[in-house]
Formats: sequence, structure tokens, C-alpha cells
Amino acid sequence: MRRLDNIDLRLLRVFVTLVDSGGFAHAQIALNLSQSTLSTHLTALERKLGETLCDRGRRGFRLTEFGEAVYSSARQLFADIDNFENRIGRNRGKLKGRLRIGVVDGTVSSPILGLQSVLGRFRAYAPDVFVDLTLGVPAELERSVTEGTRDVVLGPMSQKSPGVTYYGFYREPHALYCGRDHELFGRTDNEITRSEIEESSFSVRGYLHFDDLYRANHPRPAGTVMHMEAQVMMVLSGQFIGFLPCHIAEDWVRKGQMRALKTDIYNFASQHFIAVQTSQRRQPLIQTFVDEIRRSAAPQGKRKAAKAGV
Repeated sequence: MRRLDNIDLRLLRVFVTLVDSGGFAHAQIALNLSQSTLSTHLTALERKLGETLCDRGRRGFRLTEFGEAVYSSARQLFADIDNFENRIGRNRGKLKGRLRIGVVDGTVSSPILGLQSVLGRFRAYAPDVFVDLTLGVPAELERSVTEGTRDVVLGPMSQKSPGVTYYGFYREPHALYCGRDHELFGRTDNEITRSEIEESSFSVRGYLHFDDLYRANHPRPAGTVMHMEAQVMMVLSGQFIGFLPCHIAEDWVRKGQMRALKTDIYNFASQHFIAVQTSQRRQPLIQTFVDEIRRSAAPQGKRKAAKAGV
């Protein structure tokens, strides 16, 4: 095998993205490249390495044993490169490198969970940092930080992954909602009975299946979703009731498209966490970003305490 040069690093990044995406279709979107260009890059990398990296054809995309080894080594290589850039940047008094962030969907409308303000402040004093932001469901994000494919993830985590440090930073209020075309929409809370709630078709979040059922004392789901935008669609259909974060629902409520049901009974707050690998939590790039998130959430926590008379 010949020595690798700089062009091979670009080919390796294409290969890693291809594997992470599970094949050509999703990698085309992630890299904004055509399938023929991806195939050309992959063939060029295989030629340089001297062996086949994956089988592709009617049976789908599958790594060879050699491809598995190259993928694992490439991921480690890029992690080392990022760490090198971070150390060099720190010694020069600047933050540099790549920050890989993961967050659950449906947070952009929250002043605390939406990362737009945090990213704005962070990038203002760390303009050389490359930010890689992705959305995912909690279990998927938690697994990614455990495996080292994400540096910082945010969401309602299980707190069960070994080698991960969790920082609680916000409790997100939820309520039970129905759409304008639902039979309960025009009824007052006093007129709606618990049995009517339990008999309504209920949409649950797939990753919180039993939690949602328990909170509504509902016998069974009639639908399931994995993302908040999908839950909004289910509720707006007028055929389902379901839990939503209040900050997502409030605009639809204001438009008269949905309403909360018996909020004195059907409400809860979902605890959100920042999760990082314990071994990496003191890494300057990660620690600085985590500190910025916690700083952003702190004023909101103080306002809650003030209202409670603390």
C-alpha cells in the first residue's frame, strides 16, 4: 500500500460519511454529491489502498472485512486530527477544530432548548470552529456520544450509558393536545371525562411509548411517531390526541388549530440533559460549548426560582 497524502484524507472522509449514512442514497444528500461522483471517489480510495472496501449492488451496501478495519481506523484518525487541532488552538489562545453536536428535533421554538442563540454567541468568540449539527431521537443521540461519533448531545436522555457525563439543564413543559377537527376540541375541560380521553385514538412517541401511555392512563396507542413534527401532524389531523412540548403547540393553539386538554391532569415536564463522554468533558472545545449552554439556561432557572419564592 502506498503512502497516503492529503488527497486521501478527503477520500477517507467521503468513505466514512458513506458508511455513517448507510449507503449511497443518504450520503449523496449529506455530501451534496452525485452517486457517480461518490462511486468515483470510492473506487479511487480502493485503488490507493489496494483492496475492496465494500460490496455494492443489488444486495445493497455492505462493508468487507477490510472495509470495516479501514472505517474504524479512519474514524480514529479523524478524532486524533480534531484533538490535535484543539490542542494547537488552545496553545495559541484560540478554539479550533470540529465540534459535533446532536440535539432532539422540535427544539428550535424553545428559547432555552433551541441552540441558535448559543451557537451565535459561541461562534462569535470561536469563529475557527467547524460546527457539525445533527438531529436525532434520544436513544440514537445517547448512543452516538457513547460511541464517540458526537461530542455533545442534548435531549431527554436515559442517563444509563457508561462513560458518559450528564448535566441536567432544563425541564420542558408538555401538555396533551387535540386538533380543531377532533370531537373534544369544542368541549370545555369540565365537560371532558377521563374515559373520553382514554377512548380517544392516542399517538405516542415511539421512544417514550409506555411513558406516554402511563401519563395519560391510556390502554393502547392508535399511532406512533419518532419526531415532534410528525406528532404535530397526527394531532392536526383531528384523529389523534397526543403529548407535545408547550412551546411547539403554542403557535398552533394561537391559530386555533389545536388546544390543550385538561391541563390540570395531563401535564408533565421532560428533563433535558447535556451528555458528553466523561473522558472528553474537560476538552476545551467541548467544555466551552457546554458552559455556554448551561449559562444560557441559568437565567431561566433563576426566573423559575423567583416565581416560586426561593
